[in-house]
Amino acid sequence: MDIHTDFPERLKPGLKVFVGPKYNPMVIASRRGHAAGLLVRMRGVKTPEQAGVYRNLWVFVPTADRPTLPDGEYYHHQLLGLEVHSDGGQILGTLIEVLETGANDVYVISDVQGKELLLPAIPEVILEVDLEQGRMLVHLMEGLV
Repeated sequence: MDIHTDFPERLKPGLKVFVGPKYNPMVIASRRGHAAGLLVRMRGVKTPEQAGVYRNLWVFVPTADRPTLPDGEYYHHQLLGLEVHSDGGQILGTLIEVLETGANDVYVISDVQGKELLLPAIPEVILEVDLEQGRMLVHLMEGLV
């Protein structure tokens, strides 16, 4: 299993997870590190053939089981769908994707015509995130538009 979480320590035996596009409920039976990822055995999966059905599928944890983040940090799924406004009063569109670039995330904003705007997730650009109102306030630096 490739690791796509900042909290791999929570993937421990006994944890209920949901596997694949149909979110099949399963329970982790054991795990161990392997190269840059993990080898995970699920309860009830006894043979390599049974395990093969789950190869290369995403493993999800319930939202309620996610660790709390510090103020000002958000899970990507919390940001998707936010309406993005500029500090000049313009509605720019909806945040549709978060790209992980290494240096900082990049937010993909799509307007009603489907035109995309890429915004770096840096404090100089992202001024405010209001999850309750479903809005993000941004400052468009010169060269971004």
